[in-house]
Amino acid sequence: MTPPIDRSPRLLLVDDEPTNLQVLRHILQQDYRLLYAKDGHRALELAAGERPDLILLDVMMPGIDGIETCRQLKAAPATAGIPVIFVTALADIENETEGFDAGAVDYITKPVSAPIVRARVRTHLSLVRVDELADTRLQIVQRLGRAAEFKDNETGLHVIRMSHYARILALAAGLSERDADDILNAAPMHDVGKIGIPDAILRKEGPLDDDEWRVMRSHCEIGAQIIGDHNSGLLAMARRIALTHHEKWDGSGYPAGLVGDAIPIEGRIVAIADVFDALTSERPYKAAWPVDKALDALRNGAGKHFDPALIDHFIAHLPAILEIKARWAEHPDDAGAPAPAPTSPAFS
Repeated sequence: MTPPIDRSPRLLLVDDEPTNLQVLRHILQQDYRLLYAKDGHRALELAAGERPDLILLDVMMPGIDGIETCRQLKAAPATAGIPVIFVTALADIENETEGFDAGAVDYITKPVSAPIVRARVRTHLSLVRVDELADTRLQIVQRLGRAAEFKDNETGLHVIRMSHYARILALAAGLSERDADDILNAAPMHDVGKIGIPDAILRKEGPLDDDEWRVMRSHCEIGAQIIGDHNSGLLAMARRIALTHHEKWDGSGYPAGLVGDAIPIEGRIVAIADVFDALTSERPYKAAWPVDKALDALRNGAGKHFDPALIDHFIAHLPAILEIKARWAEHPDDAGAPAPAPTSPAFS
């Protein structure tokens, strides 16, 4: 019978004194898989090859000392994310500052206390898990957004541009850096519900009839169902965006006919970013509009389709918007040319 795989966290213990390694082994061996190194060179080799979850690193070692070892760990992409705790007899503020500047996350002073070692290790491994979960959620959001692109006729550059427009607008509206980054990362999922719309409707050439429009407009609720209910965080924001980015300031939008501030601000922000990019991009059913014509459409929609204060912020930050537009342009001359008003769902 094959023995079960040991998935306990793996720690790298680095100290030039065997006695110190033995002490740490007795403290940690029951809960963790342990690797050992007696100098900085070997520590760098093991860290790169074995990718431990955490490193306990002595400072005073011959050859490469702990500070330089930590610097090299943080300089290498393969090991930069591994948390390093210094275990040292040096306890003055100057040495601690130097260690933190090198990239360490914590200090444990010698002689070590077993409860303190266990507690510090648990704490920093927990932080690693939190970061991993956050990264996993972000990847899920990005991949679901990518799935929606395959279903629709829009390109990946559309969601890149409109997501960055949304971040600029969020910051201009006074949202925090964290909330603006969440909008940047959640915005690509705004149309994920189109996965549930039949191709015959989604790819139809020409106008949709009333029944087809009812089906098309259901993509907001479908998107919310795909993302699911979440109390907080990135996925909760993504759900709100998917559900409300077609609501309109005057209450004439869908699916709920929300009015004004009842529309979540991230939905109001993404509505502007999405429409501006739809207008200024070439689509199978229309040519790209020039920027000034698209801005006229946004101004005319202020107080009806769009939050008027957000339109003012968008126009005030137009240089940053146009920089994003140029950076991720579909074509070098993507300014577009005059064209009839679009009939796309993005502006409906």
